[in-house]
Amino acid sequence: MAGELSIGGLAQHTGCKVQTIRYYEQVGIMPEPLRSNGNQRRYDFQHAERLAFIRHSRELGFSLDAIRQLLDLCDDPNQTCENVDAIAKEQLEEVNRRIANLQTLKTEFERMITQCRGDKIGECRIIRVLSDHSECVAPNHGVIS
Repeated sequence: MAGELSIGGLAQHTGCKVQTIRYYEQVGIMPEPLRSNGNQRRYDFQHAERLAFIRHSRELGFSLDAIRQLLDLCDDPNQTCENVDAIAKEQLEEVNRRIANLQTLKTEFERMITQCRGDKIGECRIIRVLSDHSECVAPNHGVIS
């Protein structure tokens, strides 16, 4: 990336939508860019790096609040990474909760499909389980806690 980019150029360079960049600015995790004489946003290499950090963090499932905390911690590079570790551990716990919920869903789908004889809809085990939650093995399957 050479020089400054417009918001469209930054979007193209990073693979991020223009609306998303504006949203990140509105919520305060992307700094306001400088403006050209024509009042056009002008982004530099640091904006692109920060946006890459945000995008990768979002891909890993971090909330905007967690990303904000991580970015605040990045602003003081001499401190220990104890707080960063805590945020990452919290995210790992959330991932493990989601995996457990997905495993429960997988088991429920396998059970429904196995028990379905493929007869008429009126006798379909899958439809019956979907219609009556009490027919499920785990009453809270799929509920993200």
